[in-house]
Amino acid sequence: MQSCCIRRLGGRLFHLCSGLIASGCCLTCAPVLPPSEYPPPDKITFYGYEVVHAYPHDPAAFTQGLVYADGFLYEGTGMHGASSIRKVTLETGEVLQKHSLAPAYFGEGITLHGGRLIQLTWKSQTGFIYDLETFQKTGDFAYLGEGWGLTHDGKKLIMSDGSAKVRLLDSDTFQQAGMLYIRFGDTPVKSINELEYVEGKLYANIWREDHIAVIDPDSGYVTGWIDLSGLLTTEEARKADVLNGIAWDAGGKRLFVTGKNWPKLFEIRLVEKRTEPYPVSKTQP
Repeated sequence: MQSCCIRRLGGRLFHLCSGLIASGCCLTCAPVLPPSEYPPPDKITFYGYEVVHAYPHDPAAFTQGLVYADGFLYEGTGMHGASSIRKVTLETGEVLQKHSLAPAYFGEGITLHGGRLIQLTWKSQTGFIYDLETFQKTGDFAYLGEGWGLTHDGKKLIMSDGSAKVRLLDSDTFQQAGMLYIRFGDTPVKSINELEYVEGKLYANIWREDHIAVIDPDSGYVTGWIDLSGLLTTEEARKADVLNGIAWDAGGKRLFVTGKNWPKLFEIRLVEKRTEPYPVSKTQP
């Protein structure tokens, strides 16, 4: 059986992968969902937003991962020859510390766990481990397929690969310890990208969409949709790429979002718009 998937490279070029694969699917194509052992939620909640504050953001940063900790933002950027990890001042956007990846690597999602900064790469099937204080590389780990987004729930690492599947990794060995299928009703939610764990929920950017999915991390069901359209002006959006980057300030209860090559980073407050009975089958908004 011939299978194919399309993934935009650098936000502007398209890479077509196709071929004869024994399983009949490529690594980043959405799976046929297996039956869930969990019942669906009773309702789905739709959110808008209020902008609390807009902060400067480096428009040259192709944002792939975003974390807030101890008063600073940590950002992972992509593109061959421009991938990096950064420590950034929230209020000014100033880059205080930076480590650049070798040009062969296309940086992806990041997370902080146990005094380490952990970073994925897109197609190199390699993740990097850094000391959080010095940004010195202390190790690496391997995985199959593509790396997109990364977060953790305090115990397990949670990794996306561009499909509707999310992998659960042991935080010490980096070996896969489980799999979560992301679904809205009985429909797989495709293109799961940058991730953030927020008060018991998994927030996920959907690549090339202005929506964030709010996901139950036990069942994989989407329990809410956050519509972030209109954050940038028409002129700003013309020069920017897609929404990507979610960071949560657990102490201050603040939610930050930005995008690839965006000139601003936004602190937002979610506004509940409506709730509806949970659908049996529903395409994502």
